Amino acid sequence: MLLVTGGAGFIGSNFVLSTLAAGGGPIVNLDKLTYAGNLRNLASLEGEARHRFVRGDIADRPLVARLLAEHRPRAIVHFAAESHVDRSIRGPAEFVQTNVLGTCALLEEARAHWGALPGAERDAFRFLHVSTDEVYGSLGPADPAFTERTPYAPNSPYAATKAGADHLVRAYRHTYALPVITTNCSNNYGPYQFPEKLIPLMIAHALAEQPLPVYGEGLNVRDWLYVLDHCAAIRAVLERGRVGETYNIGGNAERSNLEVVKALCALLDEARPRARGRHEELIRFVADRPGHDLRYAMDASKLARELGWRPAERFETGLAKTVRWYLEHGAWVEQVTSGAYREWVELHYAG
Repeated sequence: MLLVTGGAGFIGSNFVLSTLAAGGGPIVNLDKLTYAGNLRNLASLEGEARHRFVRGDIADRPLVARLLAEHRPRAIVHFAAESHVDRSIRGPAEFVQTNVLGTCALLEEARAHWGALPGAERDAFRFLHVSTDEVYGSLGPADPAFTERTPYAPNSPYAATKAGADHLVRAYRHTYALPVITTNCSNNYGPYQFPEKLIPLMIAHALAEQPLPVYGEGLNVRDWLYVLDHCAAIRAVLERGRVGETYNIGGNAERSNLEVVKALCALLDEARPRARGRHEELIRFVADRPGHDLRYAMDASKLARELGWRPAERFETGLAKTVRWYLEHGAWVEQVTSGAYREWVELHYAG
């Protein structure tokens, strides 16, 4: 039994689906269902006895305590977080509430539950905290990639709140001996990603014949990680990772934002040609966001060396799969891009 938080979101739902598909589980899935959490991501699990969905907040300590007592999970896999940098710039308080205070509440209940377990269950229990490369700050063009020993230097409210959560997790290991493991991943992409992030946003805009808004000159660089590779890495860490350790997870695929958008346009030109011209002609450069980090890059050699994990997808193959998925799931895209989401896009990208 696993307790997964945020399991209706992008990475969380992919983890739940792929874990059950691989014969794992059972899973209790706790998700608040904010704008980015979507039960349609889990529609294929209807009637699946190994999956139980619970709508709730990680900060609801009585609920978390009840779930832990009832199901006695062997591990908590903690995905639940507010994760969009642009939203954190406009409203950081919600990020503090979920990412810092919510994680603290979850840690407290995990500590109480773990402390009451009998010997074998207590020894086997794990708290796996899923974090981001953004806690490390920004790299210059020629700087070496982030390692697990890179000092923290978060530059956005989102990154700061994830750094705060990481520090709490570390402190609970040092102070209370709670068996925690932290993973820090690079930029994920793939099925079920909410279309506020770069790749699904560009696909949605391109199909609607809308401008493709690219920050600044599009030169900001990210390391791109296919979401199912990320999920496989998390399972490896959960099963064989060392307690108290941090593991970086990266896709070995550094690309500038402009390179990513142009690659998407080329795939769409082939799969869904425009009536006139190429999709690349829709690219529009917009004012850069405040404090935009120049470059992230992840050194995942520790994960490869200790656990034998390496990404299975090259960026080109993963991106092609992602474009194909969005083209084949227009109803999902339409459902999540209606109403409040459209208002957000219009507000944020006006001009």
